[in-house]
Parts: sequence; C-alpha cells; structure tokens
Amino acid sequence: MVNDKIVNIEMVDLKNQYNKIKPEIDAAIQQVIESSAFIKGQKLFDFEQNLAQYLSVKHVIGVGNGTDALQIALMSLGLEQGSEIITPAFTFVATAEVIALLGFKPVFADVDKDSFCITTQTIEKLITPQTRAIVPVHLFGQNADMEPILQLAKAHNLYVIEDACQSIGAEYTFSDGKKMRSGCMGDVGCTSFFPSKNLGCYGDGGAIFTDNDKLAAKMRILANHGMEQRYHYDMIGVNSRLDTMQAAILNVKLKYLDEYIAARNIAAEYYDKAFSDCEKIKIPVRSKNSSHVFHQYTIQLQGINRDELQKQLAKKSIPTMIYYPIPLHLQKAYEAYRGEHLPVSEQLSKTVLSLPMHTELEEEQLEFITKNILDWVR
Repeated sequence: MVNDKIVNIEMVDLKNQYNKIKPEIDAAIQQVIESSAFIKGQKLFDFEQNLAQYLSVKHVIGVGNGTDALQIALMSLGLEQGSEIITPAFTFVATAEVIALLGFKPVFADVDKDSFCITTQTIEKLITPQTRAIVPVHLFGQNADMEPILQLAKAHNLYVIEDACQSIGAEYTFSDGKKMRSGCMGDVGCTSFFPSKNLGCYGDGGAIFTDNDKLAAKMRILANHGMEQRYHYDMIGVNSRLDTMQAAILNVKLKYLDEYIAARNIAAEYYDKAFSDCEKIKIPVRSKNSSHVFHQYTIQLQGINRDELQKQLAKKSIPTMIYYPIPLHLQKAYEAYRGEHLPVSEQLSKTVLSLPMHTELEEEQLEFITKNILDWVR
C-alpha cells in the first residue's frame, strides 16, 4: 500500500541524477579549471565531435542557449525582411520570438491533437509567395511527421529549421526504413541544454546541427561576432558560445543519454498503464514513425477541472506544470501576427497537464502520483 504522502517528488530531479555520476562530473569540471581554457577549450571541441557522432551529423556548433541556436540558424539563411516563416502556435515562445526579432513574420500553424506537432495539413494552407521556411517543433520529445513536411518544403523551395530543443535523441523512421535523429533531417536543427532538458548542462547552453558545410561555416562565423579572421568582420553576427565548463559536463552526460531516455520511457509506461482505463485522461499518443524521449509526459484532461486537480495534487506535494497555458497566437506580444482561429492549440492550452518526468522517478513515487490523480478524477 502506498504511503499517504511521499516527500521530495520533483518535477525534474537534477540533484540525484548528478549524485549518480558525481565523480565523473567533478573530474571534468576540475580538468577545465586546471586548463583555464574556459572559452573554446578542448572539451568544447570534444563534445561537438562526440555529439555529432551520436547524431550522425557532420557539424555540431555549440552556442549559448537554444534560443540563440534558433536565431543563428535563421540568420544564416539570408532571408529578406518580411519573409514568412511557419511555426506552431502551441509551443514555447522562443521559436516565434527569434522569427519576429529578426524582422520576419511568424505565421502560426495549428497542431495535431495527438502528436502536439504541426503537420502538412496545418502547414500547407498557410504557404504564400512570401513563405521562406518552416520551423517544426518536436514537442515534448517526439518528432513531428518529418517525411511529408520535408517533401512539402522541397515542393515549395522552403528551408526547414528543426526545433529539437525537447527531443534530442528521438529517432524518426522514414518510409524506406531509413532512421535519422531529431534535428538532423532538415536544413538545420537546434537544441537546448537547459538544465531540465534530457541532455542538460548546469547553466545555459545550446547547439546547432547541420550536414550543410556552407551553412555550418556561416553559422560559426555568425556566432562569433561575424568574425572568421580575428578582428575582421565579414557579416553582422552575435556573441553566442557554449563555454568549456558546460561542454565538459555535457560530454559526461552524453554517455548516459540513451540510459536517461530508457528511464523516462519506463516512467511513461507506468503512467500509461495506470491511466489506460480512465476515460477522463488521454495519455500521450506514440507516433508510428518516431520514438519518444519524453522530455515531458503530458496528459489531456477531459471533463475535469484542471486547476482544481492541480491544487489537490499540490496539497499532496505532487508538482505539475501546464505547457502551455496560452498559445502564441493569442499572446499580447504577437497580436500583430494573430491570423486565424487555431482550435486545437486553443483547446490543448485548456486541457493539458504535464506530470513529473525525469530519470530518477521510482515506482513508489509513480504509484503515489497516479493513485492521487485517479482518486480525485474518479
């Protein structure tokens, strides 16, 4: 019988994850301190190479954070001001933020109610003569259906910039059986190493992936103030670097990424089984052509007062989060780009609830979480 109260259930348990690999992490940090190469040290280049090998991609460029990765990727395309870029309304703000900041127009697409991702059905009707790119977001850890998206982009001569900030390690299977990692299918992929990510550092960090040699060279220059040769500025760039300390930490954690993904899937399967017979809870739908790395485990509530459920769970010290309570096309900052009514995104924002999901969840904790949810829902 589960206890009435299980203490220390975390939305993300980074401390216990660290404790398991503490000697390796501490040694990596100490090596950087002793080298004093805090910026562009050898550990950064080692990590970029190791991550490229893991992803089976030619180029990995470490940058300051996931938002910078998206911005630099878009800057590298050389698009004219006012270019339209299609991206989902149901996602974190960074994706649309960088589009607008660069003087482009974010065009918000609705998402699929099962995958939470944009599809060719939601994208195609938004394409105009001004459309230049598509930015699919692999939300919560599962790839968007990329094969038809890539085919659509090719037909309209559009760039595809993948936002893989929540999906590193997820694998997509094409109709011919070919498998590719998330972020490595379009022209450029972007990820975040924010601490709570599946592969997270102990501060801010991000990376850009591409097989395109020309874009890779340009993005490295853009991330370094537009400078290739010292004090010679060939283009207007930014200052965005993944520091050596964070790269050293990530290099250790990269070895455990597949293990972390497996642990998250075990927790997800427990949730799935617990909620399988509850008609008021819709569990995450698995795509037939993508693995899921469960950055978040997000349920949809049906006929349930979500706010009241959150309050009741909080009383039991069970944390939950709403990703995302207001879709981007309804946010004040994006009124100028509002466009059409997006019913799925708007409905999801009212019904989704993300449960604790991390590598350290124990069965007793999962039992406590699910029991309390089901007791209240029923």
